[in-house]
Amino acid sequence: MNTKIEKLIKQFARLPRVGSRAAGRIVISLLQDKTGRAAALAAALTDAIDNIAPCPVCGVLTTRDTDRCEYCCDTARANGQLCVVRDLGDVWTLEKSGVFHGRYHILGGQLSGAAGVTPDDLNISSLAGRVVNEQIKEIIFALPNTVEGKTTQHYVMSVLGGESGVQFSELASGVPLGGDLDYLDDGTLTLAFGGRKTL
Repeated sequence: MNTKIEKLIKQFARLPRVGSRAAGRIVISLLQDKTGRAAALAAALTDAIDNIAPCPVCGVLTTRDTDRCEYCCDTARANGQLCVVRDLGDVWTLEKSGVFHGRYHILGGQLSGAAGVTPDDLNISSLAGRVVNEQIKEIIFALPNTVEGKTTQHYVMSVLGGESGVQFSELASGVPLGGDLDYLDDGTLTLAFGGRKTL
């Protein structure tokens, strides 16, 4: 196999949920396409890398020329609710379902001894300031229902435990053990959010 093609396949195979066989099919499709899809993809990726960055407040990806993302700028979302999620994919899932209308906080992962992820690797330190500055009354945890997700949740609660007037809650039943938000349908998410329980 050509070394340049092999290198490209390896790069695609490193993407989440893309194995080496799927990566090979993607690369072949792009390289044999006559419509310019490969060049358009490369240009769009370069443009995104140059112009997209995490929101300094919540971590949602936004354009570099803005000081806050669309969710942080939306005054209608200043309702005292803050949903703590693992990554941007979880925000998109919740937005698509329409079950949450407050603001978000992306941790950028979850604590994991096996993977070597510590609190310093996550976006946790700014949470206390947000609680005060944005007058947060409820923090809703929408983290995966896994050991790592629960460990992260308990750690964040311990960090913010001294904040007066803040209620902690988590999604109710409907999120299966080991489940991620992006695998749940809108109906399940609606039930999980509506029946969330106080911690």
